[in-house]
Amino acid sequence: MIKYKLGEFVRFVNERREGIITRIIDEETIAVTDDDGFEIPVLASQVTRVHGKSDVVDIEEIKKDVLNQSNKFISTGLFLAITDDKRVGSVVYFYLVNTSSWEVLFTLNTEKNQEYNGECSGILKGNSSIQIFSASLNELDLWPKFHIQCLFYSNGKHEFQKPLLYSDKFKAKDFSGVKKHQSILAKDAWIIQLDSQTPLIDPQKLKESFFRGSDEKIEIQNPGKEIDLHIEKLRDDFHFLSNSEILNIQTDHFKKCLDAAIVHKLQSIIFIHGTGNGTLRTELHKFISKHPQVKTYMDARKEKFGYGATEVFFK
Repeated sequence: MIKYKLGEFVRFVNERREGIITRIIDEETIAVTDDDGFEIPVLASQVTRVHGKSDVVDIEEIKKDVLNQSNKFISTGLFLAITDDKRVGSVVYFYLVNTSSWEVLFTLNTEKNQEYNGECSGILKGNSSIQIFSASLNELDLWPKFHIQCLFYSNGKHEFQKPLLYSDKFKAKDFSGVKKHQSILAKDAWIIQLDSQTPLIDPQKLKESFFRGSDEKIEIQNPGKEIDLHIEKLRDDFHFLSNSEILNIQTDHFKKCLDAAIVHKLQSIIFIHGTGNGTLRTELHKFISKHPQVKTYMDARKEKFGYGATEVFFK
């Protein structure tokens, strides 16, 4: 079983290279992104942890009692906070933050394909936080469903607090807003209040808002019925771009318009990708075939586009 976590800083054993863990590939293999931005698959046994350079939280330190004693009992204030790694933007961390007077006994289980996995459990004091999960933003569609269970305890007399169960499957389109400063973490974070009857989710479109400034408002325009992905329609300088750069621009624009179509609740949308060598068509079909909001897709208006366009229908 791999002993490393996303976001940890590691050094290669047999070569002069180091970087951040940005992906867990399988039980024996991880992916490390170096200072040049290259993601390198490597056996976990071939790297070693560099202490003092990781954003992974020291569990023992954050479990220390930092409860600020007060005459007023605070009965609510349990949050899930999601922060990004400033060094590698694709990694995000999930924290359980307790600003209440309760001592919280918690568990986190994740669910994927109807199989459950115990991630962590513990006791969270008042006015403290603990990291409970980390994930790659690039694999947002593959994130499991989260199940957080909490029991509330306090010495002395107090009102009874019912146990809490929070379950959610995060998707890019489910998020709106920008990050807010979380004082206990001393970081900006997307925040979900768990002990509220109507949890406030502060991010909508996590992928699209991830690198936006804190004061910038997100406006998602209606993409329209047809999207032309030919590179000359997207960039004036396409003559100077490599094939890989062109493909990245086209797929990024496709994903942005697909998300916008879902936000605006369109029944379907047509992507004009052309025939060419079929690479762009293959990439699009590979992506939409696994998308949870896509009902089906097919060649669009063959009399006009032949096999050069795909219509996507949403659930």
